[in-house]
Amino acid sequence: MDYLREVEGKRVHDHVSNKVAMSPSRCIWVHGPVIVGAGPSGLATAACLKQKGVPSLILERANCIASLWKLKTYDRLHLHLPKHFCELPFMPFPSSFPTYPTKQQFVAYLDAYTSHFGLEPVFNNTVVSAEFDPRCGFWRIKTLGLKQEESEYVCQWLIVATGENADEVVPDIEGMNQFEGPIFHTSSYKTGELFCGKKVLVVGCGNSGMEVSLDLFNYNASPSIVVRDSVHVLPHEMFGRSTFGLSMWLLKWFPVRLVDQFLLLVSRFMLGDTSQYGLRRPKLGPIQLKNATGKTPVLDMGTLAKIRSGHIKVFPGIQRMMHDHVEFVDGRKENFDAIILATGYKSNVPSWLKSNEMFSEKDGVPHKSFPNGWKGGNGIYAAGFTKRGLLGASIDARTIAQDIEPRWKAEATSFMAFAPASLQQSYMS
Repeated sequence: MDYLREVEGKRVHDHVSNKVAMSPSRCIWVHGPVIVGAGPSGLATAACLKQKGVPSLILERANCIASLWKLKTYDRLHLHLPKHFCELPFMPFPSSFPTYPTKQQFVAYLDAYTSHFGLEPVFNNTVVSAEFDPRCGFWRIKTLGLKQEESEYVCQWLIVATGENADEVVPDIEGMNQFEGPIFHTSSYKTGELFCGKKVLVVGCGNSGMEVSLDLFNYNASPSIVVRDSVHVLPHEMFGRSTFGLSMWLLKWFPVRLVDQFLLLVSRFMLGDTSQYGLRRPKLGPIQLKNATGKTPVLDMGTLAKIRSGHIKVFPGIQRMMHDHVEFVDGRKENFDAIILATGYKSNVPSWLKSNEMFSEKDGVPHKSFPNGWKGGNGIYAAGFTKRGLLGASIDARTIAQDIEPRWKAEATSFMAFAPASLQQSYMS
C-alpha cells in the first residue's frame, strides 16, 4: 500500500459508475481492471464484471464503441451466424430481430447493451504501451489523446480486448505503387454503387471477399476475385437450419472428423465440385481447419452461383501489378479499374503490450489456444482471442469476471483496512 500513498497526491479515483476525472498530471488510479478495447469483447467483459459488483474502465482509441462494426464494415453485411450464437451476456437480441440481424441492427444492439449496463468508455484514448511494474505489482498503461496529451493509468488487472481484427492486413504486392486505379482495403468499402460499369478485382476469398464480390455484381460492376489458397465453401444453411448451428448440434454426438465428412458430403450435393471453379478445398475438413488454424470456412450467400455462371471470374495469386492491369501467377493478364483488398485483419497487441509472455509476438494472439488462452500471469487477461467470434468473446467475458471477482473483493477488503480515511471514501463512492 506504500505505492498507493506515493501517488495519492497526483491521481484521481474513478467511481464505480466508470466515470473518470482527469487530473493535470494525467496519472489515474483505477480501482478495478482496465479493459483495452470497446468492441463486443470489451463491452461484454465490463458488463460481466459489473454484474459481480466489480468496477472497470474501458479505454478505446476510436470515438465510438464497436468501431470495426460502425466504421469499417460494408452496408450489406449481416451476421453470418444465427443471432442466439452472437448475443452478449445477460441481454438477448430483441425478438423482433431476424435470425440473421443486419449490420445496423447489430450496432443498435451494441448501443443498447452499452446503455443498459451504464458502460462509459474513455474514447479517443489510444494505448501506446502497457507494462507490468514488478516493483509495485501494478500495470502501467500509457495513452495518447486526440491532442497527443499523455495519460497513465495504474491498475491491478489488465484485460486485453482489442481482438483479432484490430488492424488491416495490407499485402506487399509487386507493382502496387504503379497501378493507376484506386487500391483500398475492404475496411473502406461501403457499397458497390460507385463501381457501376467498372472492372474490379477483389483480392481475397474469405467471407468478406466473397460477399463484396456479390455486392459489386448487384451494382452492375464486373467483379473478379483472387483465390490464392484453398478454401472451404459451405452452404449458408442446410436442411433449413444454419450450417453453423447444425455443426454445433452434430458435434455433441459425433467426432469432428465425422461431422466434417457430413458437411463436405452435403456441400458437394448442394454446391457441386467447387474445384472446377477455381475453389480448391483444403485437405483438412472445415471444422478441423478452423480449430487448427482459425481459418473460417466461407458460408455462401449466393456468390458461388455467380462464379458458376461466369459473372464473377476467379483468378489465382497475383504475380505483379502494372499501371492498368494485373498479371497472375498462371500467366493471365487482365485490365482493372479498381482493386479491393479483402485481406483481413490482425491483432495489434505486440505494438503496445510490453514484456509479455502471454501473447505471440508473431501474430499477437495468446500462445495457449481456446479454452486456455484467457489468462496470463501478473493479472493480465485476454477477451475475444478465441477464433470463435462473438460466442467465444462471451465465454471469455464470463470466465474473466468470475476469476477477478474474489480477487477484487479481497483487494478491496485489504484496501479498506490500511488506506487513509479520505481514500476509503473515494474508493466506496
